[in-house]
Amino acid sequence: MTIPDSMQAMVFTKAHEELTLQTKDTPKPSSVQVLIKVIACGVCRTDLHIVDGDLVHPKLSLIPGHEIIGEVVGTGSLVGSLQVGDLVGVPWLGYTCGACKYCLQGAENLCDHALFTGYTLDGGFAEYCTANEKYCFRLSPALAIPSNAPLMCAGLIGYRSYRIIPEGATHIGLYGFGAAAHILIQIAKVQHKKIYAFTKDGDEKGQAFARQLGAVWAGGSTESPPEKLDAAILFAPVGELVPQALKQLDKGGIVVCGGIHMSDIPSFPYAILWEERSVRSVANLTRRDGEEFIQLVTKIPVKTTIKTYPLSRANEALDDLRAGRIQGAAVLVMK
Repeated sequence: MTIPDSMQAMVFTKAHEELTLQTKDTPKPSSVQVLIKVIACGVCRTDLHIVDGDLVHPKLSLIPGHEIIGEVVGTGSLVGSLQVGDLVGVPWLGYTCGACKYCLQGAENLCDHALFTGYTLDGGFAEYCTANEKYCFRLSPALAIPSNAPLMCAGLIGYRSYRIIPEGATHIGLYGFGAAAHILIQIAKVQHKKIYAFTKDGDEKGQAFARQLGAVWAGGSTESPPEKLDAAILFAPVGELVPQALKQLDKGGIVVCGGIHMSDIPSFPYAILWEERSVRSVANLTRRDGEEFIQLVTKIPVKTTIKTYPLSRANEALDDLRAGRIQGAAVLVMK
């Protein structure tokens, strides 16, 4: 395959401004990187947080995108595990130091020196990208298709959030029924969990979508489900949902905040936290999470619902995500 000298990319230069379509030099992999021809890249709410200025330390200029499916078309001199022609997925976590206390404790998701695809490293809103071979996931041809791009973040962060919940939890609430929740419900259903889906009040279309995918109940975020919850996962970045979810928990239940950013959490009475209820966040992912998740989705057929856009319409995809017009996930598909 002939690698062109230049490529098209959507570039972020300043918060609150649209991405611009630019012609950029095709990146050259370092000794430990691979060059990837991007097949598709999911559009994640984290991308929206970057563009909207909620995440304040991106590299500038930046090519966003961290739900990448692609083909290896070039390798650095020290690359040993991947070769040209391999199909890979590239997630949010792009580098860890391996030496800080978190890495040494097996918590590389908290690495003091981590780098992140599409935030502090250029990502997949482009025809080509580079990635450290150790942070790529090898994919089968069956998995390396555009509809599976959301698995690289929405799927992975949903899975990490789900793993935090005690195995014995049966009644599980999902607040925000978007990309992550519509993937996770399919896994939880196979594992005989009962899922209660919470959407924006009045979002009857979203509630119907949740029921279609197997939710035993679906309603607005201010409603109470018919059963007390053993756990709740918050994918919606709305701090007001934390006390709302706590009110629905049974004794000993847990609220897991699955997003990278959330609006301020309002004060709430201790009574709804008492009886050993808890609240915790999820940060990033580990490579082990990714390996386990990919093995899981090869056994459990997960079908994503996506809306596709060409690369040049990335801003439209972000606008649709911001406005809640997407059922499932948005994906940029390259030519």
